[in-house]
Amino acid sequence: MELDETDRQILRILQENARTTFSEVARRIDMSSATVHDRVGRLEDAGVIEGYHAKVDPKAIDLGISAIIGLRVEQGREQDTLERLQDIAGVQEVHLTTGEWDVMARVYAGDADALRELMFDRIAQMDGFARSQTMVILGTPHESEELPIAEE
Repeated sequence: MELDETDRQILRILQENARTTFSEVARRIDMSSATVHDRVGRLEDAGVIEGYHAKVDPKAIDLGISAIIGLRVEQGREQDTLERLQDIAGVQEVHLTTGEWDVMARVYAGDADALRELMFDRIAQMDGFARSQTMVILGTPHESEELPIAEE
């Protein structure tokens, strides 16, 4: 789908706050609410807008530890590993990568014991698991869901 500058403006506004009303978006870009509604629908149908989500503070739901896990898997088992990781509670992100690790995963756990259990009892027991490195996240000074949408 080819995006014009109006589509890009709508995306920028919705990335700032997905709950912005169509009438507010319309006011900010000097367009009718009906046109904004149609354009947002078109962006959703084309898969440009993938969804709307509430961002929840992990600590507020007792997930006080976050870690990045680099995984080495047996050759040819990458896809199987990606699928199995998605089914493990606490695994938030799964990425197929290049470099030293075949897969990188971001996980959340309640405490060190829960992280150990997740790592050793769930992830390390998967078929095809070769080795891993776990890096506990001590702080997150910057995190953004917003993508840089360039102007035309």
